[in-house]
Amino acid sequence: MKKLFTIDDFVVAFISALGYGFGETILQLTGLSELACAIISLVVGIVIEEIISKIAFSETVQRKPLNRVITYIGFFLVFVIGHYTSVKYLGESMIPNLMEEFAFVVGLPVIGFFINLGIRAYRIIKIHEVYDDGSEGYVFDVNKEEIEDINIQNKSDIGEYDADDAVKTRTGIFVGEKSGETISYYGIPYAKPPVGKLRWKAPEPLPSSQKVFEAKNYGDSAIQVEHKGAILKLHRQSEDCLSLNVFVNNDKNNSKKPVVVLFHHGDFTYGGSADPLTYGENFAGEHSDVVFVSFNYRLGIFGFIDFSDVPGGEDYPDALNLGLLDQIAALQWIKENIAAFGGDPEQITVLGFDSGAVSISMLAACEKAKGLFKKAFVFNGSPEVAYDTPEASRALAKELLKETHTSTMEELAQLETETLKDAAQKLWKNICAPTYDKKLFPEDLYHAYKEGAAAGIEFVIGIPSNESMVLRSFIGNYNYERLVAVSMNDIQKDIDTSTAAAIREYIEKKSGSSSEIEAKSKLIDQWVAVCIYQSAEKLSEGGNKVHLMYWDEKPLLESLGSGSVDAVAALLGNREALQLYGNVMNDDLSEILQNFLIKFIKGEALQLYNNEIVGVDAFDWKPFPEALIVADGNILCDKIENRLTEIKNN
Repeated sequence: MKKLFTIDDFVVAFISALGYGFGETILQLTGLSELACAIISLVVGIVIEEIISKIAFSETVQRKPLNRVITYIGFFLVFVIGHYTSVKYLGESMIPNLMEEFAFVVGLPVIGFFINLGIRAYRIIKIHEVYDDGSEGYVFDVNKEEIEDINIQNKSDIGEYDADDAVKTRTGIFVGEKSGETISYYGIPYAKPPVGKLRWKAPEPLPSSQKVFEAKNYGDSAIQVEHKGAILKLHRQSEDCLSLNVFVNNDKNNSKKPVVVLFHHGDFTYGGSADPLTYGENFAGEHSDVVFVSFNYRLGIFGFIDFSDVPGGEDYPDALNLGLLDQIAALQWIKENIAAFGGDPEQITVLGFDSGAVSISMLAACEKAKGLFKKAFVFNGSPEVAYDTPEASRALAKELLKETHTSTMEELAQLETETLKDAAQKLWKNICAPTYDKKLFPEDLYHAYKEGAAAGIEFVIGIPSNESMVLRSFIGNYNYERLVAVSMNDIQKDIDTSTAAAIREYIEKKSGSSSEIEAKSKLIDQWVAVCIYQSAEKLSEGGNKVHLMYWDEKPLLESLGSGSVDAVAALLGNREALQLYGNVMNDDLSEILQNFLIKFIKGEALQLYNNEIVGVDAFDWKPFPEALIVADGNILCDKIENRLTEIKNN
């Protein structure tokens, strides 16, 4: 990780010492007062130090060891000549100034280090006050004012507005909000509201419009299951949820910027772009050369259910994958309109976590999504862990009829939103998520990957080592135990006898030192990790460029786990959100990962030259089968097959 000080810092100190020393010595000869000399020499020294630092830490110098050596020798010789000249002609030695500079090089970082330790300790104390040992999962310390603020809706009649904050698209003029270095546009509709006759129908494009819309507040979140640990239970929800948010740096740069589009997490039953973890303001503010977009899509029984066995269900042929169709509609709107925000529609990268990553994995092989993105960064997402058969989705529809005391689509379509929401809450563990429908994506995605179905898309694929505890933190202990039972049944469906025996042996062995539920959780983590690895393997065999990431960071609170939550916060720089979720961000790690993400978005090599991030050594993130391993606040590159599973199957 970052070093407190490097040899480069000491080399810069040589020339800086000359700047401060000569500045004060020469000025004193002019007869200026001591105070004036001190102030002017300080300014001169700071300017020289800034110039020399830019030279010393430049790519030209740092990329090649020989260039560094030559630069160091040059700086040393300049100091020697300056020191000799000062002694001979001015009678002043530069050595005391050099010693002072060395003291700053060592002392200031050490002081900063201990200050940061204190700040971190304070944040940890505050987290323990809220979470204790974390056994209750995510609980969120959110005050009433914050809840009221996030629930403000955009005005329908905007009146006068600042043209500098407005963007004209095909579907309307949207007036955003300027904050610091960022202009944010919230709650922009990307399709017609899927309400009334459009409930359970494919998203329809919006008509062209010259109307002016306020875009200063998040749109409604999708109707969703309200688990105890899901923060968006505090945000207003409706079926009219198809909106997106755009974040751009206010740098007045007219060049087209690459675009990154975030697909939110949430197990296809909860979540949305209003979750603080997915906020784009920090990322856009820090990276002026990228446009950031997030969006909502339909969830649960509103987005993934097969009505083909229900009388009248033939009129709803797309209901089983509406969430994916919403995602495609969002990408289509972005591709058509993002240039108005300064984005390049030909440089779109999708970024997804958990169910968002699963969605991207499917869309990569979807003919309808071809050309909508060229790069995909997916964390904890494999098609194996989500898509189901139409039979299971049709069974869900039957359960929905029973729960709502209906028998036809006509009756279902007339139900109030709250009635359906209550039913979804009771049926949450039966929800299928994306379902193979013979038209949207191939049945065997692994085979399709190998045959080149995702051709032309470059991937970063992230694998967490302890995601099960993160899921438990969202949905609670009782619900998690039920979900583990369902997951174990899914795992054991299609395995051979020897694998089944190995799984039983593993659970029995692990249960001796922990509970059976913990043993099964670890097994599920390993099964998911292997599935994700297989996705990377098949994509690589199909000709895709693939980089792996293995997330093995220890959580602050073991009960909360470490995975998607920590990764998304680190990649987007959302420190406050991560603290809300019971962890403290490693700022150095976040800076490194954001640097890699930006390089990926911009199509650059996933490499760091020495001191590209000051204090960080050169690093080469090699492609599959090697992986970037994130563990204990450090990174390394190595193969990970032996880390994925402890199960021995002979």
